[in-house]
Formats: sequence, structure tokens, C-alpha cells
Amino acid sequence: MLRNLKYRLSYACLIGLSMTTAQTVSAQEAFPNRPITLIVCWPAGGPADAVARLIGANLSNTLGQPVVIDNKPGAGGNIGSDVAARSKPDGYTIMQATSASHGWNSALYDNLKYKPIEDFAPIGLINTSPSTLLVPLNAAYKTVSELIAAAQKNPGKLNYGSGGVGSSQHMAGAMFVKLSNVDITHIPFKGTAAALTDLMADRVDLVITTGAIPFIRSGKLRALAVAARERHPAMPEVPTFDEAGLKGFYTDNWYGLVAPANTPRPILEKLNNALIQALENPQVRQSFIEQGAFPAKPMTVDQYWSFVKDQMPVAAAMVKLTGAKME
Repeated sequence: MLRNLKYRLSYACLIGLSMTTAQTVSAQEAFPNRPITLIVCWPAGGPADAVARLIGANLSNTLGQPVVIDNKPGAGGNIGSDVAARSKPDGYTIMQATSASHGWNSALYDNLKYKPIEDFAPIGLINTSPSTLLVPLNAAYKTVSELIAAAQKNPGKLNYGSGGVGSSQHMAGAMFVKLSNVDITHIPFKGTAAALTDLMADRVDLVITTGAIPFIRSGKLRALAVAARERHPAMPEVPTFDEAGLKGFYTDNWYGLVAPANTPRPILEKLNNALIQALENPQVRQSFIEQGAFPAKPMTVDQYWSFVKDQMPVAAAMVKLTGAKME
């Protein structure tokens, strides 16, 4: 009788396991059947938010479900990253990864609550973008050399704005200060949009950021240089820093998508395929180019994760160069 009881219990467990497996497979095949939340670790209105909303709308068209943008700014992207890392790994909460959240933050902050690789699963790369040095239209300096000369003549009097401590603008500004050997004060704002607003109002002396082309073309700001090895095709009149006399100043900011660790592989691949379809949309590609970015080439989830892992030591080297450090 005891043997029969053990048999019935084992059989019941087997049936339960089979039903659970079948339900999991069925859920993955039906994914998505409700809205998806895309966490953006930066405020609304900035470059990261613009990229997320464009991609989110296209993912929604492909997947047949709304992709809802959830801005969770703060601490250089760490607040949103921590929330995303602890979310349920079912594909319904994903995050916009950046060169901050999955790059220099590991070297910039001593006590991250999340682990960029272990706590996340890869979806795909969206784009890469070099930063552009922007100044007010009425600025006295018209070139990078004139800006550096003004900073050297007036140590501590000029300032650069950023979207916050640990943001790409902060890192780019710190790198500019280090390479040009000048004393320029960092002023962190609550988002890039706020920093650019004060730059246009001539309350900030410079901002080094991505997504600059609309401000240049509209005549609201002047670009002095782009932090790339070659001029950007959408703004061929803007020299590189190498051409402007400041050698070795390159930034390669990037945006991608990640999900919480242990998200099922079929769901990751479905999201990856939807992202690739979005990047193949000519309107999306043109929009990125007009923003000063380079749309990513199609990548598998594994290729994208290799890219992220390769970028992390590069970002750490940038932090070491600038000497920046956060608690």
C-alpha cells in the first residue's frame, strides 16, 4: 500500500510538472498578450527618452501590444536599472540599457545595487551616437581652441551642464576637462532637456551631448566639434575634435534593450526580432541619423551581449581617465 501511495504521489508530481511546462510553453507562444512596460532610466524630453519612444512605438506595431514608456530617472540611471533588475522575468518589463547603466556606472559607483550582466538578459542594440560640443549662439568662442583659451584665461568661471551626475554629458564633460587641462565647473540638471534649455538661455557655457542635430539645424545652438573619428554625415560642417585640435576625444554612447535575468529565451528572441524589424524601418533609421546617431546593424541576442561585455572595460577606462567617482 505504501508503494502504491508513493507511485500515486510520483505520478501526480509528474502530471503537475507536465502541466506547468505546457503552460509555460503556451505563455511564451502567446507572448505578448498584454502591454509591455519599457523602463527608461532618464527623464522625459531628453535624448534617451526620444530614442525609447520611437523604438517603443515601432515595437508596438510589430508585437500588436502597447509598449508603455516608464521614466524612472535618478542616480545616473541606477534607480531605473535596479527596478528593472528586480522585475518579473516574463518579457512584460524591459529596460532601455545605455552606456551608463551597462558601461561606466560599474566603475563610477562603488556600491551598485544591480549587476549589469548577471541581473539582465540581452535583447538587442538600438543605436550608437557620438557626442557633440554645443555652445550658445552668442558665445564669444567660435572654435574648440577659442573655448579652451577662454577657460584657461578664466579658470573656474566657465561651466558645463549635464543631464545629471553619471550621465553621458557628465562623463563627456569630465573627459573634455581632463584632455584639455582646463578648470570648468560641472552643473548637473534633472535631465538633458533642462541642461539644454539653460544652454539656449545662455545660463550654461557648454553641453556635450547626443541628439544635438535638431538644435543645430533650428539655429538654437552652435556646434563646435563632434567626438568621433569621422564627421557625421548629417552634420558634415562640424569638425571632429581631432580636426579641432583636441586629439583623442571620442565618445561612443549607445542605447539597447535588456530584460530581467532568466527571461525565457524564446521571448528574448521574439523581442529581438521585433527590434530588428524596427531598425529596418527607413523612417526609424532616418530619424536616428537626423538625431546624430548611427542605427545598429542587426544582431542576435548573443552578439548584442558580447558587444555589451566588450564595451564595459572601454567605459571603465573613460572613468579612470576622468578621475570621476561616485559613492
